[in-house]
Amino acid sequence: MIAPHDRALADIARSAGDDSAGAGATVRAALEAIRANAAGREDLHAFLATAGADALSRATAIDVRAHHREAAGPLAGVPVAIKDNICTLDMPTTCGSRILESYRSPYEATVVRRLHEAGAIIVGKTNMDEFAMGSSTENSAFGPVRNPHDRERVPGGSSGGSAAAVAARLVPAALGSDTGGSVRQPAALCGVVGIKPTWGRVSRYGLVAFGSSLDQIGVFGRTVADAALLLETISGPDPLDATCADLPVPELAAAVHADPAGLVLGLPREYLGDGLDPDVRARIDDAVRRLRSQGVMVREVSLPHTPYAIPAYYVIAPAEASSNLARFDGVRYGLRAADAATAREVYDRSRSIGFGAEVKRRIMLGTFALSAGYHDQFYGRAQRVRARIRHDFRRLFDSGIDALFTPTTPAPAFRLGEKTGDPLQMYLSDVYTVTANLAGIPAASVPIGVVRDLPVGGQIMADHWREDVVVRAAAALERAFLS
Repeated sequence: MIAPHDRALADIARSAGDDSAGAGATVRAALEAIRANAAGREDLHAFLATAGADALSRATAIDVRAHHREAAGPLAGVPVAIKDNICTLDMPTTCGSRILESYRSPYEATVVRRLHEAGAIIVGKTNMDEFAMGSSTENSAFGPVRNPHDRERVPGGSSGGSAAAVAARLVPAALGSDTGGSVRQPAALCGVVGIKPTWGRVSRYGLVAFGSSLDQIGVFGRTVADAALLLETISGPDPLDATCADLPVPELAAAVHADPAGLVLGLPREYLGDGLDPDVRARIDDAVRRLRSQGVMVREVSLPHTPYAIPAYYVIAPAEASSNLARFDGVRYGLRAADAATAREVYDRSRSIGFGAEVKRRIMLGTFALSAGYHDQFYGRAQRVRARIRHDFRRLFDSGIDALFTPTTPAPAFRLGEKTGDPLQMYLSDVYTVTANLAGIPAASVPIGVVRDLPVGGQIMADHWREDVVVRAAAALERAFLS
């Protein structure tokens, strides 16, 4: 793999204006690396679109500002990749779907605007499971993404393109979206850091909706410090998103350096039972020993409703998806069937042609769960389970537990095609991550070693709005494996 930059985001920003390592040189190296990867035998298929001359023009302008000692922003000249369900003006937004194959948004997402304001340069849109529905990035209409550590294995999903791009050193940072683990799970399988903030911490304006009560934009970085800086940059209130909280953003970049001594981590027993690969369990036990050596206290705790998380999630998420995806009807924008003679045929044929199998499956599941006579039996019951899961977390955080530590995934990356014929087994890939989305709490995945030559991750979860605690604990975990 070509590695144009192994520098921290803050170091890249500080070098803006430098002739040999400034914004222009860094962005040019990233674009060249992306194109070389796409053209070579090691193609990961991580990108669906690459920025053009506009990106280099932005980088040149940043170098000029920096050269004249003008403020260029905390991410000056940092190349960032964006998951292709986040709206941009200068590249298509396809959501990995044929139904939006040529769609260009007339507006840009708030997170994109904030990246531009911070001096970051968006260099491409990354491949993803169609409409973020998947755990392996095999559901993209444009072909699967491959894991940089083993091209015959999946990178995780649905933000697999962003995770693979960071892991392969094509870009130093990327954005993804996380509905049930779609940032943390691919981060674990690709060996990078991924953080999902509290629901409402980051504006979702410009994020194409999947499950509105679950979706949240998250970040990828090579280190906790990089991910924390990126998350701090895109966080904060937004008048364009009524669900975005009007709360101050913690100083996440500073939390990386906070002393971990005295932190109290809970180790939920429900995450360490049947279904967990024994070698992943061994990495968790090793991580606990390393954390304790830094003065972190680790206690066994219980989240008793965890076993019901997957069933509840796969009722709530498809129900919300069936509503959100009703707008893709072949009339207003996106694909429209050319041979349709009536309005009904436009709807039926456009959606039949435009949507892939997994999206159709979830739309049908969600529509059934919301249908007359079944709403309370399925959707209502799932929401009651969700309330109990939230209560489980609240009880622990109120009892003095600062954060929770769990595996991110039950096993390392599986082979391409291994689970496509069994949707239930695919859904179980998210068994440890969906609870954070159901509860709306922040969570991160940090690399904790390798299993059979493949990376695995440990997950940190904390109370609502306590991304600073997540970062503090994640940094301690990262240092434990670097020392």
